[in-house]
Amino acid sequence: MPELPEVEVVRRGLAPHVAERIVRAARVRAPMLRWPVPADLDGRLAGQRCTGVQRRGKYLLFDFPAGVLIVHLGMTGTLRFLPDAPPPAVHDHVDVVFGHGTMRYRDPRRFGAVLWHDRGDGPVAAHPLLAKLGVEPFSDRFDGALMHAATRGRRVAIKQMLLAGSVVVGVGNIYASETLFRAGIRPSTPAGRIGRARYDALAAEIRATLAEAIERGGSTLRDFVGSDGASGYFQLDCFVYDRAGQPCRVCATPIRMRHDQQRSTFWCPRCQT
Repeated sequence: MPELPEVEVVRRGLAPHVAERIVRAARVRAPMLRWPVPADLDGRLAGQRCTGVQRRGKYLLFDFPAGVLIVHLGMTGTLRFLPDAPPPAVHDHVDVVFGHGTMRYRDPRRFGAVLWHDRGDGPVAAHPLLAKLGVEPFSDRFDGALMHAATRGRRVAIKQMLLAGSVVVGVGNIYASETLFRAGIRPSTPAGRIGRARYDALAAEIRATLAEAIERGGSTLRDFVGSDGASGYFQLDCFVYDRAGQPCRVCATPIRMRHDQQRSTFWCPRCQT
């Protein structure tokens, strides 16, 4: 599933093509993804100027005078800008057509979302999908003190806390394993037992790891490509993710793996305590 770095890569790739551009048409070929796609999307978007492209967690937010187009890539979704769009294939579900090209949403498994938030419904931050999200990892509000305060008395494992997204958003499965390794924290450690100094280190590693992943185009394990169709390369140098049984890049101890709630967790038993 695309995580924060992949979604940010897509946002950065799309923004120069769609910001301050007028939509000519919106074509919906799949009325149902994870949730229904607005049947009147063409009527809402045609003639509207996209004033900017934002990101909140793993959601892309396309701003228009009348509202906000909310897009989530799900597990297999891609959002590309095509200057000369070919005829749509079977999994090409939504097109937003501009004068100089088409922004096309493709999703073989249809777990993603294309939704509309009307300005009359209030700020988009209050949308049910966004309202309970944690703080952005690159914001001034995010630091070790915030995580330390939010986890007092909590027995949940630190990795599960990161994945939940209620304290900090965007640290998905790949980057949770990687940041915990870099901070020297075992994934199963109860969040409430981690002290302030270790949370300071973890916050710094979350920022550094996500920033590095963005610069490397994200991680492509199966389906992800950026808005230009390019794959990401962060996964090639992961310390622990998807390296079960291989020697740790730091101490040579074999990397371990277990399944937690249908996700794979990777760690080094020597480097992480």
